Amino acid sequence: MPPDVLDRLMLLAGRQAAWQLRQHRHINTFEDIEFRVYSQWGEDGIIEWIMQNLPMEPKTFIEFGVENFREANTRFLVENRNWKGLVMDGSDANIGALRSDKIYWMYDITAVAKFINRENINQIISENGFTGEIGLLSIDIDGNDYWVWEAIDCVNPGIIICEYNPILGDKYPITIPYEPSFSRLAAHHSGLYFGASIASIKFLAGRKGYEFLGTNSNGINAFFVRKDLFPLLEPLIANRKAYPSRHRDSRDKNGNLTYTGGWGRYDLIRHLPVTRVDTGEKVIFENLGMPYSQEWLAGMSIPHSFSGR
Repeated sequence: MPPDVLDRLMLLAGRQAAWQLRQHRHINTFEDIEFRVYSQWGEDGIIEWIMQNLPMEPKTFIEFGVENFREANTRFLVENRNWKGLVMDGSDANIGALRSDKIYWMYDITAVAKFINRENINQIISENGFTGEIGLLSIDIDGNDYWVWEAIDCVNPGIIICEYNPILGDKYPITIPYEPSFSRLAAHHSGLYFGASIASIKFLAGRKGYEFLGTNSNGINAFFVRKDLFPLLEPLIANRKAYPSRHRDSRDKNGNLTYTGGWGRYDLIRHLPVTRVDTGEKVIFENLGMPYSQEWLAGMSIPHSFSGR
């Protein structure tokens, strides 16, 4: 099937799913309203539901870690709601591919090839014309996500989506220690040592004036709303739940997928250092003790007998 035809069919299916969401104003968790058009998991549905229930101005977004923007949290927002945005990726080839895609002339997208860290993020955003109020910020860089979000002060998003690392658990507010040139696979061959725990992302959100709404059911992205907008969404979500994950994308030293799941993912990175964001202390991950609550273990399909490990 030609790519243009496939794109049109995907967009049509997404718009039909978006229309059906109007029947789901009140939900239990975000799992109830997930659907995927261009997002990796169910984020397209979650974002659309939020926009249906939270009139947002201005209709602008920033997303970084988009690769070539074929799979991204905000592409459906662009095509379905005609939002304006700034997207960034560390690869010149990825940004070049985006600029050659017809979406780049059909919509108002600024695409920047830049490796992001906390030292340069505000300058990159500001020099590309995005300051002050924006509708949505999506953070997914498989590394310094916590540190980069902490540094951002040039924009004031209504909604924030931030990737978390579910393997770091839900009990401790921890992240990888900051390294400006951090690379996920260079840091550890498994690719599982990156990012921040859901507890640390919630901790930072609270400091910055945001309320937690929930995560996608695959346990990857957490959603937050600015406190002044929270009263519009709070009564609509019965259970603002964070999910663990079951994905198995670990790799061996040759870069081959090993499909390690469950507790084995923790074993691969337990010897590595993490930073507690509440105290600033750097510790070895396993020295914290059990990083998972009983609910988290159950969501990972790990028997509770593992809880004393």
